[in-house]
Amino acid sequence: FSMKNFTVSVAVILFHFSFANVSSISTKNLMADKSFLIQELKESTFAKSSIPIDSTIVSRFFKKYNNLQKYRSDVIALYKKRNYNTIWHDSEGLIEFSHLLYAKVNLLEEEGLKSRLAYKDKIDAIFSDESSANLSKTDTEMLLSTMYVFYAKKVYDGIDSKKVKEMGWFLPRKNLSYENLLDSLLSDPKLLRKNEQQLFGQYYKLRDVLKKYRQIEKNGGWNPIAIDSLEKTYKPSDSSKTIGQIRQRLALTGDLKLDSKSNVYDEELMAGILNYKKRNGFNTDYLIASKHIQRMNIPIENYIKTIIANMERCRWIDPKLTKTDEYIIINIPSYQFFFKKNGQNKLESKVFVGKNMNKTVVLSSNIDKIVFSPYWNIPKSIIENEIKYAIERDENYLEKHNIEWYKGNLRQKPGPKNSLGLVKFIFPNSEDIYLHDTPSKDLFQYEYRAYSHGCINIEKAKELALLILKDDPDWPVERINDAMKGEKETVCILKKKIPIHIGYFTAWVNDSGEISFYNDIYLRDDRLVALLVADDPK
Repeated sequence: FSMKNFTVSVAVILFHFSFANVSSISTKNLMADKSFLIQELKESTFAKSSIPIDSTIVSRFFKKYNNLQKYRSDVIALYKKRNYNTIWHDSEGLIEFSHLLYAKVNLLEEEGLKSRLAYKDKIDAIFSDESSANLSKTDTEMLLSTMYVFYAKKVYDGIDSKKVKEMGWFLPRKNLSYENLLDSLLSDPKLLRKNEQQLFGQYYKLRDVLKKYRQIEKNGGWNPIAIDSLEKTYKPSDSSKTIGQIRQRLALTGDLKLDSKSNVYDEELMAGILNYKKRNGFNTDYLIASKHIQRMNIPIENYIKTIIANMERCRWIDPKLTKTDEYIIINIPSYQFFFKKNGQNKLESKVFVGKNMNKTVVLSSNIDKIVFSPYWNIPKSIIENEIKYAIERDENYLEKHNIEWYKGNLRQKPGPKNSLGLVKFIFPNSEDIYLHDTPSKDLFQYEYRAYSHGCINIEKAKELALLILKDDPDWPVERINDAMKGEKETVCILKKKIPIHIGYFTAWVNDSGEISFYNDIYLRDDRLVALLVADDPK
């Protein structure tokens, strides 16, 4: 009895039901009866068979297969929703989707995972024509349900949320219902390949690049580039065997279309170097220093681990976060800020972030106010660890830095030398960090920009204020300019809050399929990869 025939039957039944009763039943009763019938038909879509399943049988199964206990509650939820009807069998045997899911479980490495489900040999036997395994249909049914939950947890959910928070990640995670996800997959099996309702779109871009890099690794990877001297810097028109090796590498990674085999630093290589530097967080000039070659000499397996770590981070993100009309996203390792509106970048800016002792926190919030010419209420930790000693060295330190005592605490008065600059953007969060201007504009020229006490300093602060208030008649450009003179603090309560998401991605793929790698400034990738390995059930 095919699904197509079933659908047609439903339509016919509903049509005849409506036609036969239209003259004798009130509209209200008709709708009530039709709702009842639809519910009955909906329930009948779950496969009916003679395979016995109830709470006692489920309990008995998990006692028998004790190493699957961690999936028990989720498996029970699947069957409760289906009134304990079977999921993986119909009148003809195993449904086609079970084969598709089994194939995906066998290709977990494509998803950046190496986990193996306990009793996988039993599941292999289910799909083996030559197997002599004597599994009951009930055990087969339950093993497949457990396989589904295992796959959904690994691919769509990721490691335990408690471990994620221990790593300083406080972006809200999606609420994943394994029951609803299964419904959608059964209705549209193509979602097994790509499901952007459940996974952040960046995940699939990283997955494509992972395939490319694994192919490079399979073909032998890349050889280290010889460095003539740590002090040597190559510039256009130079000639060296090292230049030829760099050209070969950039052709392999796609920064050059082909390898001309030339040892001369020509215009073609200049374009490739600019692209390589842009992708790897370097300042974009034509000089090739030892630090650039050392970066190229990182083994490909390390890059693959980086991609895998960032695929895992994508599993933690609710895809809805970037579905709003406008939002701000900040990536800590790349020191980059983006203001997106209607899918387009309206503003890009360099930022600097918290140093290692004062890490900027990964979180989501909403900018609800802008403060022009702000006071800086100096945190007690900074007073104790820095200012106290500065005062001991120079008794005029406070006066020189425009700092005053206020209500038993120190604050820096508004002005062009204020550490917050001339504007700050407030978003509620438990860490009391915010986005703000800075008088230290020279710091934005450096590649390494982890200097702050945790807040995010933005190069284009004024441009952001103008953009946010662009359509607010109460805040014309003239008023903003006046408020940013550094004379007195002025607060602007936003009529429309702006979502802001602070993330941590050491690898990112753009819309053209090019991947960028950034320094793991807080040393989180290795720990995450280790957690992924540790999460592999034996």
